[in-house]
Amino acid sequence: MYKKKNQTIKWAIPLSLLGLAVTAALLYPVYESRLIWRWEVFSTYVRGVFIPADAAPTPIPITAQPTLMATTPPTGQPTITPTSLPTATPTPEPLPESVLMPSPAYELQNINNCGPATLSMALKMYGWSGDQYSISDVIKPVPQDRNVNPDEMTYYVNNFAGWLRIETRVNGNVELLKRLLAAGFPVIIETAYLSEGDYWPNDDRWTAHYLLLTGYDEDNQTFMTQDSYFGPDIPVKYDEINKEWEPFNRVYMIPYLPNDESRLRDLLGPDWDVRTNRERALVDSKQAAEADPENAFLWFNLGNNYLYFEDYQQAATAFDTARTLGLPQRMYRYQFGVFIAYFHTFRTEELLAMTDYALQRTPNSEEALLWQGWGLYRQGDTPRAIESWRRALTARPGYPDALYALNFVGASP
Repeated sequence: MYKKKNQTIKWAIPLSLLGLAVTAALLYPVYESRLIWRWEVFSTYVRGVFIPADAAPTPIPITAQPTLMATTPPTGQPTITPTSLPTATPTPEPLPESVLMPSPAYELQNINNCGPATLSMALKMYGWSGDQYSISDVIKPVPQDRNVNPDEMTYYVNNFAGWLRIETRVNGNVELLKRLLAAGFPVIIETAYLSEGDYWPNDDRWTAHYLLLTGYDEDNQTFMTQDSYFGPDIPVKYDEINKEWEPFNRVYMIPYLPNDESRLRDLLGPDWDVRTNRERALVDSKQAAEADPENAFLWFNLGNNYLYFEDYQQAATAFDTARTLGLPQRMYRYQFGVFIAYFHTFRTEELLAMTDYALQRTPNSEEALLWQGWGLYRQGDTPRAIESWRRALTARPGYPDALYALNFVGASP
């Protein structure tokens, strides 16, 4: 009897341990994102203690600032003036007082996944059967990747979402959003909001966020939004949308079915052509910055619009003005035109100062690491440049721009 009891105890311990291991394995996926998020919050705060969140560095003085002239495009580009641009239809159809599309199946975003979750909800409105992880596995396979660009989301739809297509433009406005919604096209926009708590000492809390618009109401002056963080079917005032949309050049994305292309083309009018859209955006952003010269976001938009036409000198000047006026701490987590402009105008010291600041706030930003690498390469420090590019690949596996950089200098990934 004693021997039998001993044998039972002998097997009970390993079986219990096995049971605990199996339970832990089953529960790990459920708690993995929570664990990652808690670690992210903790490590970010600790880093903020040792690397204080000061304001971004102001531009390094240069001896001769070029004159800012929106009507003088770079060599080889056609002259851009307001009168040379196509105009929209003068008598558009009247809009209904309200529009409300059926809400898609709601997806609460996982860690840093507002882009994929928002895009997933939009695609589901057309019968797509994937989810946010179908998207993030392709364009942000590392959960700690804090940013997904509109270009990456566009790339996913046009290459991995079957029959669906998407168009991305800038320089949108409230009236256009309403017209798109009234025609049955849901719209994704990138906006800003203030986070609920500090992620480091002296945190300004400013951060980027995607919203899916599925309707509007004229009486209440609100858009109906699907918010992957705050919840489904949240009405937001037109004025609030317009203000928080501004820092991102009023970018908008329209997923659609191929057989709806002609309708969408008619709705966008001259903005269907990407180059014309940017020409109009350049003119409008120049006028907006002149009308409100203390608004840093307007100058930043102007810089990005110059950048599209490869007018790097004018872009750098506009970015200088935006930086002098002051920008949020996380601005360079989401937008990188300033790095490109400084690289192409041979302001390497400025480029490295800006990438260093961006990496203080977001150490795994693949875009900041990429351009840090190009700055180091231009200074002749190829070994450190290669190190930066490899870190960019760790942050974003398969990152084409980092692979190109490494291949350019003959280094392995």
